[in-house]
Amino acid sequence: MTSTENGDVTGGVTGGFFHQDVRHLSRWELLVGGKPAQALTSSCVDYFSARIVSIPQKDVAAPGKLTIRRDRFIAHGVHEDLVVVNHGAEPAAVRLELVVEADFADIHECQEDEVDKKGALRTETGDAQLTLVYERDDYRRATIVSFSEPCEVSARRAVYELELAPREEWHTCIDVTAVVGDERRRPVLRCESFGKRDPDFELSFDEWVRTAPRVEADSSAIAGAYAHGLAELAALRIRPSPDLEWALPAGGLPQFMTLFGRDTLIAAYEALPFRPELARAALEALAERQASVRDDFSEAQPGKILHELRRGELAWFGEYPGHYYGSHDATMLFLILLDEYERWTGDGDLVSKLETPARRAIEWIAGDADLDGDGYVEYVKRSSIGLDNQAWKDSSDSIRFRDGRMAKPPIATCELQGYAYDARLRTARLARELWRDESLARRLEAEAYDLKQRFERDFWIDESGYFALALDGRKRQVDAAASNMGHLLWSGIVSDEKAAAAVSRLLRDELWTGWGIRTLATDVTAYGPLEYHNGSVWPHDCAIIAEGMRRYGFRDEAARVVLALFDAAAAFEFRLPELFAGFPRDATELPIEYPQANRPQAFATAAPLLGLRTLLGLDVTDGRLAYELHAPPGVGEIRLEGLPVRGSRVDVVMRAAREHDEPELPAREEHAAYRLCRAIRRRDCCRTHRSRPRPTGPRQAA
Repeated sequence: MTSTENGDVTGGVTGGFFHQDVRHLSRWELLVGGKPAQALTSSCVDYFSARIVSIPQKDVAAPGKLTIRRDRFIAHGVHEDLVVVNHGAEPAAVRLELVVEADFADIHECQEDEVDKKGALRTETGDAQLTLVYERDDYRRATIVSFSEPCEVSARRAVYELELAPREEWHTCIDVTAVVGDERRRPVLRCESFGKRDPDFELSFDEWVRTAPRVEADSSAIAGAYAHGLAELAALRIRPSPDLEWALPAGGLPQFMTLFGRDTLIAAYEALPFRPELARAALEALAERQASVRDDFSEAQPGKILHELRRGELAWFGEYPGHYYGSHDATMLFLILLDEYERWTGDGDLVSKLETPARRAIEWIAGDADLDGDGYVEYVKRSSIGLDNQAWKDSSDSIRFRDGRMAKPPIATCELQGYAYDARLRTARLARELWRDESLARRLEAEAYDLKQRFERDFWIDESGYFALALDGRKRQVDAAASNMGHLLWSGIVSDEKAAAAVSRLLRDELWTGWGIRTLATDVTAYGPLEYHNGSVWPHDCAIIAEGMRRYGFRDEAARVVLALFDAAAAFEFRLPELFAGFPRDATELPIEYPQANRPQAFATAAPLLGLRTLLGLDVTDGRLAYELHAPPGVGEIRLEGLPVRGSRVDVVMRAAREHDEPELPAREEHAAYRLCRAIRRRDCCRTHRSRPRPTGPRQAA
C-alpha cells in the first residue's frame, strides 16, 4: 500500500492498496470537517506498519485541540486503527468521513491516467460494511471494508459524527479484506501489531536484523547503507509459493512486487554473503517456473528462466502472460547464482535438487539463445507484447549507436556474452564436483574458452579503445560507450590488458559522474541525464562494475565507485532508488532521483551489500573464506561480525591505512575467525583461513 504523507490515497498511477497485481483501493481519504487532515508525523514503523498523526486544518472545529492517529498494518489485508483525541478542556464536535473507492486496475493498467475496465463495478452497503465488487465473466475481485463502530455507510463513504468530552479518546477499527474469486484475504495483523511477525514470513523484522551479520563502521555512510539495505530487503520479501521454506526479494515497489527473474536473482547475489536464504528461495521458485514448452506470446523456450510472474486480470484472460520469459539474462544469472550459493553455503543438496533445471538452462544457452549458431547469445522479440530489448537495459530505445541510431535485432549485447561465459565455467564446476559429470564439465570449459577467444576479436573497438555495447542484426559493432562493458569485468571474459582499458574508460568524465557510472556516455547522441537507460546511474550497475574491477585487481578504482555509491545512499537518506539522474556531482551537490523510480527496488537496495563485499574483498574458494581488505585512507575501521560461511560464523575487521603507514602484518588471535587484516598503502594483506564456529566465551580485544 502506498499513500501520501497524511495516510490518504487520492489517485495517481501508483497510489493505493494492491493485492496480487490488482489495486483493491484506489481512494482512501480521511476528511476531518470536510477537509484532509494535516500530518504532524508520518513514518513506517515496520515494513508492514505505519503511524500517521495529524491535526485538522485551521478552520475546522476545535482548532489546536484535536489529534487524529492512524495506525496501519498490511498483512494479507489492511487493518487501520483510527484514534481521535480531544485534548481540550471543552467538548468538541467533529465530522469524520472516509472516502473509499476501488478501480480494480491491473498493475499494467495503473500506468494509464484513466482506467477503462471491461467488466462491471458495483457497490454493496450493509451494517457498518462497504463492499466494492468487480466482475468480468468468471473473473471476480472484491474489497470488503468493515467498521467496528457504528457509522453511516453509503456507496462511497463512511461517516462518523463525533461528540468528544474533554480529554476523551475515541477509537474504531477498520478492516480491508481483499477477495480473489471466492477466497477472502483478511488482515492477519490487527491492533497494536507493531513489531510482531508477519505470519507469511519465517522471521520477524527484529529477528531478520538480529540474525544478520553485524556491521560497525567509522563511516556513517557505510554503516547506514548496510543497515537500511537489510531493512528494505525485509520489506521486499514475498513468498510466491506457500511451500517455499524462505521468502525471496520481489522486484520493487510499487510496480514490481512479484517474482521478477533478473531483479530477484541479482538482488539475491548481492545479498548472498549476508542473507543466503534469499538466494535459495529465488533459485527454488524460479526453477519451479522454468519454461518447458515453446510459446512466442510469453517468449517461453525450454530451459528458459522466468522474467516476470503476474496474477492480475490481464494474465487471467491471457491478455498479458502470467508467466513471461522476455529476458535473456535471467537464465544465465540463475546458473551464476546457483554456483555462488553453493560456494558460500556448501548446500550440495540444493545443487543436486536443481541439477535438471540447471542442465536445461545450460542447453538453452547453447541452443535457442544462439539464434544463428555463431556462438553468441542474441535476442529478438517474438511476442506481440512485452520487451523489445531483453538484456538488463530492457527499454525500447536503450541499444544505440554512438550517432544515436537504434540497433536492429537480433541483438547480442556485450554483457550477455560475459554472463554466458561465466555461467558455463560455474556450471562446469558444479558438474565436476557435485554431479560427477566430467564430460559435461570439459565441454562447458571448452565452450567458454572458445567464446572468450572470439569475444575480444568481435566486440573490441580498436579505434575507440573500449568494448562495443552490442552487435546488431548485421553483426556490426554498436559503438556507443556504455556501462555494460563493466559487467564484462564481473564475468571475467576479458583479458587483463583490455580490462585495464575498460576500467580507464569507465572512470572518464563521459561515464563517471562522481556519484556513480552513467549507463551511457555523454558523447553519445542519445545521452540524457534523465533518460532511463541512456545516461542515468543505476546503483546495482555500479556495484557489479566495482566488483568486476576488484576481480581484475583494480582495488583503488573499485573503492572509488563503492564509496561514491555509499555517499549517494546517504544523500537519499539510505533509501537508494532504482536509478538516479546522471548529472555530474560537482554540478548538483546532491544526487537527483529519477521520476517514477521504484523505491525500494531490490537490486538497488542490495547494492551496498555487494559494495561492502567489494571493499572487504570477500570470496569463498575451495571451501575457505578469503578476504583481501582494501579501503583508501579516511574510511576508518569496518567490523563485520557473524558472516555465515558454509555453516560457520566468521568475523572480519578492516582498518584503513593512514597515508604513510608502513606495512603491518595482521594480528593473530586465538581463533582464526577473528584475524585482523589491515589494508596497507601499496599492497593489501591477503589471508585465507578455514571458517570455524564462533567462540561462545568472551572474545579477546582486537
